[in-house]
Amino acid sequence: MIIVKMPIAVIATFLWIGFVCAISFMEAWLKFRAPRITLPLGLGIGRLVFNALNKVEWIFALAIIVNIIWSGSTELWKWQNLFIIIPFTLLLIQTFWLLPALDARAELYIQGQTPPSSNLHFYYVGMEIIKTICLSTFGLTLFKNTAL
Repeated sequence: MIIVKMPIAVIATFLWIGFVCAISFMEAWLKFRAPRITLPLGLGIGRLVFNALNKVEWIFALAIIVNIIWSGSTELWKWQNLFIIIPFTLLLIQTFWLLPALDARAELYIQGQTPPSSNLHFYYVGMEIIKTICLSTFGLTLFKNTAL
């Protein structure tokens, strides 16, 4: 039998990965392939979904931090902490800068305007890829280091 010292952190890490992959890498572009989905309608749906994803990501992030602190483990605060600090930092950037900027662009499209071209979506995708890699590394390391 395997016993994991920080089960909430392990579960939250892998659920976080699953949510990011399902929403950012699948739902985001698939919705535009549905019949009769216009750009404004798809953007409106996307705004709702990504706002909800952001809130869920914060729940996972807080669950991980609380479980690690509560466990009293100090072995994770070595080189491995980089793999959880990066996703938290990216989540902060997305929450306070990138998502509001993307939301403002979507609102312009929804109102029939065309904003100037931008690389914001590429930044978002890049951050999601980095976040997924870091969370995967952190989750596997966490499981490996805490499973008895």
